[in-house]
Formats: sequence, C-alpha cells, structure tokens
Amino acid sequence: MKPELTLLVCAIVLAFAQLLAGVLGAMQQVGLPVLLGNRQGLPEITGWAGRAQRAHRNMVENLVLFAALVLVAVVAGRTNAMTLLGAQIFVWARLAYAAIYVVGLPLLRTLSWLVSVIGMAMIALQLF
Repeated sequence: MKPELTLLVCAIVLAFAQLLAGVLGAMQQVGLPVLLGNRQGLPEITGWAGRAQRAHRNMVENLVLFAALVLVAVVAGRTNAMTLLGAQIFVWARLAYAAIYVVGLPLLRTLSWLVSVIGMAMIALQLF
C-alpha cells in the first residue's frame, strides 16, 4: 500500500478519535439520556467539549479534500517524495490542530490549520 494511503487511514483514525472526544465531552455536560434522544432543543456544548466538536467538524471538512487529493495522486500514479511529505505534514498538522483547538489557543490553531493546507497544496501541485 502506498504510504500516502496509510496516512489517509491515519487521518481517518484521527477524525474518529475527535468524534469520540466530542461525544464524551457532550455526555459530561448534558448526559447520555439527552444525547440518546432526538437532540431537539439540545443546549449548546461549551468549553473544551464544544471546541472538540468544532475541531472534529473542521477535520471532516478538510478530510474530504485531503482524501480526494491522495486518492487522485495514487490512482494517477503521481505519488512521489513531495506527495508523501505533503501527506505527512497534513496528518501531523491536523493532530496538532486537534490538540491546540481543544486546549483553546486560537492563534496556534489557525497556524496549524494553515500548515495542514500547505500539506494539501504540496500534494495538489504534483497533480498538474
């Protein structure tokens, strides 16, 4: 398996871990019975749990783009050292982003997001 695909799997595992963190945080705030309901009128999840949920949503948005880039690069036979480095940068930056967002450091969060976008751009540039 191409290493870029392995990194895509790592990114998916990270997204799943972020999902679990958000759910656990929400359970602490509103309780399992509320989360098992239809969620109509669900109170806003705040603090680290709310940040974890927002980080997860952002990861899902970016994961779609990353997955498309990696899959196109692999199918087109355009993987190389630059696509691998771009994928590594993306995954590590997204891991940092998740931790930084949950802790609540806005400027570092934005910088880590930007680094992850640079990783995707590195992959995209190899497709032209």
